[in-house]
Amino acid sequence: MTLGETTRVMGIVNVTPDSFSDGGKFFTFESAVSQGLSLAQAGADILDIGGESTRPHSDPVPADEEIRRVVPVIRALLSRIDIPISIDTTKAAVARAAIEAGASMINDVSALRFDPDMAFVAREAGVPVILMHMLGTPKTMQHAPHYEDVTREIFAFLEGAIHFAQEKGIPKSLIIADPGIGFGKTLIHNLTLIAELRTFHALGVPLLVGPSRKAFIRTLLKGKSDREIRPDMPEVEIGTQAAVAALIMNGAHIIRAHDVENTRRTALIVDAIVHAPMHPSGGSSIDAAS
Repeated sequence: MTLGETTRVMGIVNVTPDSFSDGGKFFTFESAVSQGLSLAQAGADILDIGGESTRPHSDPVPADEEIRRVVPVIRALLSRIDIPISIDTTKAAVARAAIEAGASMINDVSALRFDPDMAFVAREAGVPVILMHMLGTPKTMQHAPHYEDVTREIFAFLEGAIHFAQEKGIPKSLIIADPGIGFGKTLIHNLTLIAELRTFHALGVPLLVGPSRKAFIRTLLKGKSDREIRPDMPEVEIGTQAAVAALIMNGAHIIRAHDVENTRRTALIVDAIVHAPMHPSGGSSIDAAS
């Protein structure tokens, strides 16, 4: 899969009972497989399968339970689709079991920090690994997050994470960086990271970003009203696509999304704008056609 020509879309399958975005809608084996097939049919380039919620204040899940949730889903999906599957986990044992089941990417929200064996598993498997910034743990990350300079500090963290992964034998060509929208960030932190995403191109690796249904979108939509804004509401999807457009304009290579179909549509239009020639052949710099 080549990155850079067009924006790639990673579809999310949460095999958890407590996901912030879907409330456990795909927790059963049958519903998770069905959702994965639907996302693949909608045009996902990658599926990201996770068996542990990383929503704010969530508790960890034992590795054996996580394996029980995700491995049968991975096997079932790979028997019916031909796109890569990523395992969303911070545990080496889960990553190893998922790779043995056919997964070909590791999405580690801890950037190899939580489990000392994760770097070894990634190196031995020779698969791409996503290194994400998170302040603290899912349990603590939203307890008054503070930065002096959010972009500079997260850049330094990811630069260090990439260097650590390379020291452990993971080639830089297999590393993807994620600034971690919503993981230990306030509304302003998230908006700043989106606006300044191009800064992270200096890391020299592809950028994955996951704005889908995040709290900052719901906070902006709620404004000063007292109404409830749920993650699955249509207006939240509209807000998500606005964030997706901004991220692609600012240089994201992969968008992690719940709604693959809408995200592909957004990426199609924004990619066309980003890659449009300044002076189209056969026309002037101002084209009367619309």
